[in-house]
Amino acid sequence: MIKLKRENLKKFFDNVSEKYPLFLPLKNGANTDYGCYDGVKEFDLDTLKTSKSPKDVFFPQSENMMKFRTEGKNIEIVDVREEKQSFVVFGVRACDFKAFSVLDNVFLSDPVDTYYKARRDAGIIFTLACGKPEQSCFCKVFGIDAADPKGDATCWLDDEYLYIRADNEKGEEVLALADGLAENADETAVDAIKKQSAEITARLPYANLDVSRFKPENLNELFNLPVWNELSEACLGCGTCTFVCPTCQCYDIKDFNTGHGIKRFRCWDSCMYSDFTKMAHGNPRLTQKERFRQRFMHKLVYFPVNNNGEYSCVGCGRCLAKCPISMNIVKVIKTLGGSEE
Repeated sequence: MIKLKRENLKKFFDNVSEKYPLFLPLKNGANTDYGCYDGVKEFDLDTLKTSKSPKDVFFPQSENMMKFRTEGKNIEIVDVREEKQSFVVFGVRACDFKAFSVLDNVFLSDPVDTYYKARRDAGIIFTLACGKPEQSCFCKVFGIDAADPKGDATCWLDDEYLYIRADNEKGEEVLALADGLAENADETAVDAIKKQSAEITARLPYANLDVSRFKPENLNELFNLPVWNELSEACLGCGTCTFVCPTCQCYDIKDFNTGHGIKRFRCWDSCMYSDFTKMAHGNPRLTQKERFRQRFMHKLVYFPVNNNGEYSCVGCGRCLAKCPISMNIVKVIKTLGGSEE
């Protein structure tokens, strides 16, 4: 394990960005979001949660899939995929790192999504432990350790130092770029950060949410509960919750005529929209209640049933902060039978 003084972090990031594309939390006005470090933009490791998750480093909000060239009746398909060079994603919190596992279950299962896989294979992830979890956090409910998230390398931050532990060879290769800037560290300070994190986590208001009712054998019972009417009544269908969620993976595919060919691209979509999965005969979920229920049943029941009990929620709390009418997954869990101990 090594430690870097805070004043040496910029030099370290400069060294990394000379060898690898580097994505890390960057200041963007009043917000902090992941972006590609250019040595100029101000990085921000102290904000606990970025506005959006680092999901779109691997699953971009919009990406080109292929192009078509047409000449008369002839159509040529142009593959726009390129071999991805290794890149570094720095500062990924435990909840967001766990979200990659959820996305892997979707995109790396047969048939494999080669666009996503290329990025996952190329990515080197430095996680960052949470020293001071916030009121909206509830990752503990889903078995996530915010104090020791583990990645290719794991980091801890205090007022003076960033502590880094390489967890595999990929992490070690990047850490070699800290030579001359870092010093060896023992785990005493890290243990203090872990202890503080665990103590705060235990006191958080949603730390003991009970999700035990969300089991396969209760699927039909949960689906038919009349309380869905009341829960969904105020929902605006704006899709904000899906766009800030680190595990949502719905997308749409569209073709665009550039004037000199056709470009096919995909972009994020939301199950909360009335035209989502709309087919020739219409949308299979016609009411806001049905769309609302689909979102939360998928997170808490459908996905775990098909993925060895893994929930499609990681307790990051972004939907708690961003939903304009405060109708979030915690309220659904508590209303449908989960309650705080």
